[in-house]
Amino acid sequence: MKKSILSACLLTCVFSGVQAQNGGISDDMLREIKKAYAGTPSDKALMNAITANDIRVLAVNHENKANIDTYFSDKVISRGITDQKSSGRCWLFTGLNVIRSKMMAKYNLSSLEFSQSYNFFWDQLEKSNLFLQGIIDTSKKPMTDREVEHLFKNPLSDGGQFTGIMDIVGKYGVVPKEVMPETFSSNNTAQMANFIKLKLREFGLQLREKAAAGAKPAELEKAKTEMLGTVYRMLVLCMGEPVTSFEWVMRDADGKPRGEVKTYTPQSFFKEYINEDYVNDYIMVMNDPSRPYWKVYEIDYDRHSYDGHNWLYVNLPVDEIKPMAIASIKDSTMMYFSCDVGKFLNRENGILDINNFDYDSLFGTTFGMDKKERIQTFASGSTHAMTLMAVDLDANGKPKKWMVENSWGMTGHKGHLIMTDQWFDEYMFRLAVNKKYVPAKVLDLLKNEKPVKLPAWDPMFAPED
Repeated sequence: MKKSILSACLLTCVFSGVQAQNGGISDDMLREIKKAYAGTPSDKALMNAITANDIRVLAVNHENKANIDTYFSDKVISRGITDQKSSGRCWLFTGLNVIRSKMMAKYNLSSLEFSQSYNFFWDQLEKSNLFLQGIIDTSKKPMTDREVEHLFKNPLSDGGQFTGIMDIVGKYGVVPKEVMPETFSSNNTAQMANFIKLKLREFGLQLREKAAAGAKPAELEKAKTEMLGTVYRMLVLCMGEPVTSFEWVMRDADGKPRGEVKTYTPQSFFKEYINEDYVNDYIMVMNDPSRPYWKVYEIDYDRHSYDGHNWLYVNLPVDEIKPMAIASIKDSTMMYFSCDVGKFLNRENGILDINNFDYDSLFGTTFGMDKKERIQTFASGSTHAMTLMAVDLDANGKPKKWMVENSWGMTGHKGHLIMTDQWFDEYMFRLAVNKKYVPAKVLDLLKNEKPVKLPAWDPMFAPED
């Protein structure tokens, strides 16, 4: 019996030694670790407070809440706040808000909103085709191939980015919101998306089986078309069938018609009232210090339609991006803008400021990574798109703060968010800007440099929602 106990003790000692040697937590290490919490009255008070409250509430920097300045030296007029509800369509709301802003200014309209549901319907159908055709294209690769895995993991998303606006609006046009209003499923996309994704994955397997059995391209095309018919029907049942023509007349602030009622298709409506070439007239610039600046990048397979445009951008220092944004705002032109909106956001007043919360003092440590390090460690990335529409410049023309029109209803600062210039530096990522505000040296990069192609699964390029 004693020999067994001795053997057990020896095994325990050996096991503990091996565990510590292999990087595990030994008893000695644990004793050192525990010293970090001394159990002082201050420690106990902090523990009692933090365990019972929202950390953000406790970390609010009270001194930073005073004297909030909402004046902006340069501002594009913002009329009518939109609400994406429980959906990942920020990219779509942002893009359509940029478009409607120009139409409202051009025709002096007091209100206007385009149907997000209409363009979202076609976005979901186009993405379904992108997935199914991708499955056909990769049918000879094994299921364990990284590209095939990516397709099955991401058959469909309600998120997106600026190239989705370029391709979907360019192909399908736009309609006023009253022509195709929101539905429960367009406002709350999760349930609809789950069922369509489930069906797409099933279809993906069927296409691979047909290809493996020797099906010709025409047979696979026919099967894909039938599958897309099923997806179309599911989308119609959830959101209604998109209009092919409609009657519309412009109205003044009192609702009185300004002209005669005309019949439009979504494409003819776009051509008559907007008529912008988003593919050729706009570019995307990005601030990603984890990759070399002054380079052009393309994200493979990161597009909204199979025959659409991959995400293409020029990576630039943030101080090279700001003058473009300022020039656009001064010319009364809003921009598609994306950022890491959840960082240091005071939802109560809509202020984005790195001094909003003092987490260092609360936890007795520092959180010292810079933007590059946060990107490299997946601590930060672009999560939300909004409409950049104002800047406040000092006497030297340098920005002090910025403002965006958001798509979360009347939250924040009357439906807007205000960000300090320092926050802009740290958490701004992407800006889509008209080429006329872009320096020639940047346009020359796009014209002359072959893009560096990055894989679709790069975590930096998840769809904005």
